Amino acid sequence: MSEPSKKTALTPATHTTPPAKFSHGVKKGNILQVAGQVGFGPAVEGQAPTPVGPTLREQTLQTFANVRAILEEGGATWEDVVMVRVYLTDTAHFAEFNEIYNSYFADLKEAPAARTTVYVGLPAGLLVEVDALAVLG
Repeated sequence: MSEPSKKTALTPATHTTPPAKFSHGVKKGNILQVAGQVGFGPAVEGQAPTPVGPTLREQTLQTFANVRAILEEGGATWEDVVMVRVYLTDTAHFAEFNEIYNSYFADLKEAPAARTTVYVGLPAGLLVEVDALAVLG
């Protein structure tokens, strides 16, 4: 009988400690779940996280960078991602988001198996949130 896989919480140096009992990412065995990330800039000691800018493009690119930091912390890349969930605050942003998404992932060998887009309310000033599920190996 094999030993059970250890569950490891992931918080890259670029991220603040979560404000509640959750992790930015969790790896167990060859599964890595990245919690919902937003367009907050890199963590600055003693300062609350703030969005990198007011535009969807600025926030989306930072959000992708934040997801990537957690993937890398867990030993994964975007190529390991099998599912991406996107949360937008405005249906009018869908076309622009798709343009940014397609450009950002243009060099990806295989696209994730699924991408779901949901429209939600996010904290003031935030326009997009992304989470991802990766399978390593």
